[in-house]
Amino acid sequence: MICAALGLTATIGTAAAAPAASPPAQRTVAHKAPDPVLVDCFWHPQTRPKEFILACGDGNSQLVSLHWESWGTRSARATGVNVVNDCDPYCAIGTFHPYAVVVRLDRPEPWKKHPRVEHYGRITLTYLGERPAQFDRVVSYPLWN
Repeated sequence: MICAALGLTATIGTAAAAPAASPPAQRTVAHKAPDPVLVDCFWHPQTRPKEFILACGDGNSQLVSLHWESWGTRSARATGVNVVNDCDPYCAIGTFHPYAVVVRLDRPEPWKKHPRVEHYGRITLTYLGERPAQFDRVVSYPLWN
């Protein structure tokens, strides 16, 4: 019994005296933050949508045929068509007119509904030819949060 105890002590002593194995090398993986989203009228996050309603209350201004050239952490850019109701003589029976535009999204900020998700805070439309009456060639709007 004494021999067994001495043998056990020797084994434990040897294991304790051995240098500790170094931990396995850790790989550093850079996690890219997800790009901002575009929040639609129904509070759904969108990425590179083909269509987007600008006038949520009545749908009298919307973007269609969007072709995204870029979508990044600071901004996004697309070409498309802004279809706008002239509301003549009033909106319910007005006529929709198409206008070629360049769309730019920027000013990413935390989305109040999901603070860990960023959304674009501003949209800018640049009309390439004709534009709706009383519109400047370039118009910017804050986007809802």
